[in-house]
Amino acid sequence: MKDPIIQIKDLSKCYGSFRAVDELNLDVHKGEIFGLLGPNGAGKTTTILMMLGLTEPSGGSVHVCGYQSTGNPVAVKRKVGYMPDSLGFYDQMTALDNLMYIARLNGLGENEGMIRALRMIETVGLTADKDKKTGTYSRGMKQRLGLAEVLIKEPEVIILDEPTLGIDPSGVRDFLSLIKSLSREQGITVLLSSHHLHHVQQICDRVGIFVKGKLLAQGNIDTLSKALFGHEGYVTSVKVAQELPQPWPKDAELMQWKGLERISIHGKEVEFTCSEDLTAALVRFFVKEGYDVLSVHQKEYGLDEIYQKYFEAQ
Repeated sequence: MKDPIIQIKDLSKCYGSFRAVDELNLDVHKGEIFGLLGPNGAGKTTTILMMLGLTEPSGGSVHVCGYQSTGNPVAVKRKVGYMPDSLGFYDQMTALDNLMYIARLNGLGENEGMIRALRMIETVGLTADKDKKTGTYSRGMKQRLGLAEVLIKEPEVIILDEPTLGIDPSGVRDFLSLIKSLSREQGITVLLSSHHLHHVQQICDRVGIFVKGKLLAQGNIDTLSKALFGHEGYVTSVKVAQELPQPWPKDAELMQWKGLERISIHGKEVEFTCSEDLTAALVRFFVKEGYDVLSVHQKEYGLDEIYQKYFEAQ
């Protein structure tokens, strides 16, 4: 694998005796969507500011797109698009005028600036509203315009700090879908900071769980789930139409199965804990024995369970 496009080594930031970021190590590779997940005050924004060279670390180093952020902040800013959690536009200017202003700040000529501005407006779905003053825009529309502003300089990396804050559920879904398609189609690397677990889980290839300035874990959902819950194995629940007797005569027979470790009966529902996936075999067993199977559910450990498990250890 090539060198990571974002490389953080032993990064720390102290304010007096308070350590906002504590010896952070993190690699983000080209083209992936990485979710930096943690509660407010965890140190996510401070980390982002150090990536951009906007604040100096107390220790360690950050390299983005091959440049050391502290020593070459301007070079980093040319390669990176940043959307903060609080966006600011000139409310009396139209969306297109705001984008043209940003294009000029990025050194684009009028013709090239207009071509890119119109293309970005179309990309984020604001063509019909490009001539409206941004003061009339909803929060969701401003987030889309903010993304267009980030993209106009054609960055290699985009960093989004709490991008779904204050957007309605429909707007969140559309915005995240847009981020994912941009990353996949254009090979853009995305670092997304958020405290919304579900939003992160929807689009991120990998996540890092960030609490009290420390990165407690990183990986994809399956990797983190197996690391935390692997000892619990596979948990399958089968619900049938008939009330099951206590004790259940089939209990002893099933416990002879290889990989079946525990059976719990709750009325019409039986929960099986197994060291391997026996779901299909269990369904066949119930049907063969004449039970009317109403539902089958295999427990999956999502980001919510993973997040809570790490908090329990704090």
